[in-house]
Amino acid sequence: MPRSLIALLVLVAGCAYGFAGGGLPKEIRTVAVLPFDNLTSDPTIAQEANRVVREAIEQRLGLRNAAEGQADVIVTGIIRRYEPDQPVSYRGTGTTQGQSRASTVEVSKRLLQVSIEIEMLQRSTEKNLLRNSLFRLDQQYDPGNEAAGRRAAMSKLVDDLIEEAQKQW
Repeated sequence: MPRSLIALLVLVAGCAYGFAGGGLPKEIRTVAVLPFDNLTSDPTIAQEANRVVREAIEQRLGLRNAAEGQADVIVTGIIRRYEPDQPVSYRGTGTTQGQSRASTVEVSKRLLQVSIEIEMLQRSTEKNLLRNSLFRLDQQYDPGNEAAGRRAAMSKLVDDLIEEAQKQW
């Protein structure tokens, strides 16, 4: 029998098999993501974090949005820290003209740090579905482009959250 035919048969036979585990329990179908508390001075960070978490849970975990009293899972969050403008990388130049020295320092990278505590509570059992509920995110960005750093940090947040939640199921 030719190798290509054997490979095709193995591939077709392998399609009948799948992986088990890692999915949501069957009884979890709906979610209520409550407004996040904000302990920072930025009034918009909690709204943005709340939105990206809600969208990720609905889209990536396949849960439907529901009112708090009817949801299978309740998600709450607290923005504990938001530091968007910490210099981490510098460039400098120094020149000497006669007796005087002139130097300039330019920040070439900045660091955005976010700490968010998120809980996912299964309403019927009152079981917390996250073991590690504090997410700390560090994201470097170019000066003047905090929005890009913030988007990247929020993307990392939802990746970490979904991964951590799926570990529990």
